[in-house]
Amino acid sequence: MNTEYNARPLPTTIPEYLEQLRAALAGADPAMIQDALYDAEEYLRSELAEQPGKGEAEVIAGVAGSYGAPEEVAEIYRETEVTVNRALRTPRPATRPVPALAAAAAQSADASVEPIAVAPVREPAPRSLVARFFGVAMDPHTYGALFYMLLSLATGTFFFTWVVTGLSLSVSLLILIIGIPILLLFLGSVRVLSLVEGRIIETMLGVRMPRRPAYTDRSQGWLQRIGAMFSDGRTWLTMLYFVLMLPLGILYFTLATTLLSTSLALVFAPLVALLTNLPVGIWIDGVNVGSSFWWWPVSMGVGVLLLFGTLHLAHGIGKLHGAMAKHLLVRL
Repeated sequence: MNTEYNARPLPTTIPEYLEQLRAALAGADPAMIQDALYDAEEYLRSELAEQPGKGEAEVIAGVAGSYGAPEEVAEIYRETEVTVNRALRTPRPATRPVPALAAAAAQSADASVEPIAVAPVREPAPRSLVARFFGVAMDPHTYGALFYMLLSLATGTFFFTWVVTGLSLSVSLLILIIGIPILLLFLGSVRVLSLVEGRIIETMLGVRMPRRPAYTDRSQGWLQRIGAMFSDGRTWLTMLYFVLMLPLGILYFTLATTLLSTSLALVFAPLVALLTNLPVGIWIDGVNVGSSFWWWPVSMGVGVLLLFGTLHLAHGIGKLHGAMAKHLLVRL
């Protein structure tokens, strides 16, 4: 174990351990910090429950060798996050070797030291504007974002209905005893739904989202924990996100269906005209100006450009929506 970690005194309480872990993870991804805090609290409290005769300080000192001090746990999570980011990252474009002189410079500058075999360093090959335009089709997150736009109408309607109905019902029943447990169940369901939405966003948009709920100090009483849920701004920001999902879902779905149907119709209209007797074309004032053979290549070309433009739009919307979700759903 690193002597630097041993030189620092171990925390004596679980909340103190979690605060030190949060401080050690400062600057890291907020979603990863939320996961790390939840995992640490879950592990420490399970160990405390299995050893009822010991206090928190004794349990923390006992598990420091197996689970680790806060700084050690933070370092492990940072290293694991590198692997996660690589899995979520869009595949890099083709690379090319750098000149031999640059590779040789990576070796030791000391001439007395035997040269070390260094693998050729590779850098991304420059891509032309045309390659970047059509290369969006090779990004799996593009299709994930496009599917998310189509799915968002259903999820947005559900989230909006759940929040509006649950909040109005809970507030109206607060004058009765039954209103308090209903309100608690509603707030708990909002946190669960935020995790579900986070998994959808991470899978389709490639944005790192929490896999664990935000931790709460379980040593507090029920009234304190209820007050913490109300005072936590993330609870209200999550409900704001769910309310916004309805208009955004309508916008996303409309854009995706309109642009996809238009572009695909332009691409396949000439083929339909060749294989069927259907009156396929473009009518202006009752005149079919798209029936001539010279118009078909134009129709297909415009359709292809519109289709790839739609893919770029979906890719950009996916990035913007992922950033918004990260800001509203993740505790900073």
